[in-house]
Amino acid sequence: MKKTLACLLLLFAAGAARADDLDKPLLLVASPSLQGAYSRTTLIVFPMSGQHAGFILNRSTDVKLASVFPDHPPSAKVLDPIYFGGPEMMDSLFAMVRKNPGTGSVQVQGDLFVTAEADCVDRIIEQTPNDARYFAGFVGWKPGELAKEIEAGYWYVDDLDAAQVFRKDPGAMWEELVKRLGNGHPRPTNLHGV
Repeated sequence: MKKTLACLLLLFAAGAARADDLDKPLLLVASPSLQGAYSRTTLIVFPMSGQHAGFILNRSTDVKLASVFPDHPPSAKVLDPIYFGGPEMMDSLFAMVRKNPGTGSVQVQGDLFVTAEADCVDRIIEQTPNDARYFAGFVGWKPGELAKEIEAGYWYVDDLDAAQVFRKDPGAMWEELVKRLGNGHPRPTNLHGV
């Protein structure tokens, strides 16, 4: 009986810790069973005004900034491709950087900032073009939606390491994180699209 009670308390504590974790930036790793648009993805997620926003970190495109902005010569200096950040506002460009780029940016964590403000993005491209990761679109969750997805087993959750945002080999990120985080997580309940 004591052993059962101890296990229940541990499960309750784990659930409570997970809910508290949603108040800070996190790394989400799609469960191997998750099907649909988010299959095999790794995302950064952070709270914003009672909701959550995030970016898919491991979906680079073949599109370079210079081809999107051919009349903006500094865009040609950006070496990495644009990343598909998510299905919302796909026609908007977001820049994530490791230092405060100024007005129009949002602090994600520590020295990690994101902006979609046109003047701010232009300034980043012109002054430090390769110190940013550029995303087309983002992922958004309504209040309570992300907690339900995590509880259903869609996502493995880890603390955010800002270095993951700027990895040079994001294609291998999902498999590495699933191997590290996958053991001991609840079996997903319904994973046919989020």
